Amino acid sequence: MVNIIGLKSNVFLAPMAGITDYPMRKLVASKGIANLYSEMVAINAISRKNPKTYRIADVRNEPYPVIVQLVGNNPDLFSEAAKLIADLGAYSIDINMGCPVKKVVGNNSGSALMKDLRLASQIIEATVKATPLKVSVKFRKGWDNNSINAPEFAKMCEDSGASYVTVHGRTRAQGYSGAADWDIIRQVKEMVKIPVIGNGDITSPELAKKMIDETHVDGVMVGRGALGNPWLPGQIHNYLNLGIEPALVSVSDIKEALLQQLNDMVDFYGKDMAVAISRKYVCWYSKNLRDAKRFREIYTKIYDYSLAVKAIEDYFGNLSKELI
Repeated sequence: MVNIIGLKSNVFLAPMAGITDYPMRKLVASKGIANLYSEMVAINAISRKNPKTYRIADVRNEPYPVIVQLVGNNPDLFSEAAKLIADLGAYSIDINMGCPVKKVVGNNSGSALMKDLRLASQIIEATVKATPLKVSVKFRKGWDNNSINAPEFAKMCEDSGASYVTVHGRTRAQGYSGAADWDIIRQVKEMVKIPVIGNGDITSPELAKKMIDETHVDGVMVGRGALGNPWLPGQIHNYLNLGIEPALVSVSDIKEALLQQLNDMVDFYGKDMAVAISRKYVCWYSKNLRDAKRFREIYTKIYDYSLAVKAIEDYFGNLSKELI
């Protein structure tokens, strides 16, 4: 396994807004070894010490390394934010230059920076200079099919001081549709000497190995494949590094994981907000299970914490102990 800035794994759980919060990180960490990211942290908001953003960025009480991801377009604010992030317990800093969301790119942030290599370089250099923490960059294949520049962009990141890069094999125009282009990931790996993490369409340990075999990347990043499957990052780590085949996950395992996550969300957000947030997780965890549609319809109408727990226990209790 390639040593990636001193981390214990070559498997990464992707930073996902509204998903990779403290309860999600804690759950994934309890299921196996993987590297964990914060949600996206806006440099403008963290510089103002916005309470909500500040809380997202504060990882001081977590017992495992957390890579905190920053997004924005101002080198000076990146410099300021990097210093704050270091004080808030970040293991390292990742710069988001790949987010395709309209609100983000409309602010000349995220994947919009792939169209402005000069500004992107200034941001990386300012962040690297501001903190002793390692700095990485996450980006995409390009803005659209007419401006595919991931290899060139990766070289700029390396020259600007990035310790590693992560490339998602889709353009900004694709969003999350279509298939990820693993060949562009291979091209990025061939372009730079720093470690490269591949991202896109990894939903199993076997696919993770296939990506590494085909692209020769140093590590893999799992995003949507981990939704409703917090075991996946750890399973991939064990498969890649120890040759351990993933164990089957039982209905009882799913119930316990969902209840653990709900209870941690209660501690972090309070009961009312936890129940509201948990609705999307219920959809993910129950996918492909018997009577899932009916269960989701019932759960989305629940607002009370005790009723939410009862609904989860009743649904999974009525399912057989079949393995999925």
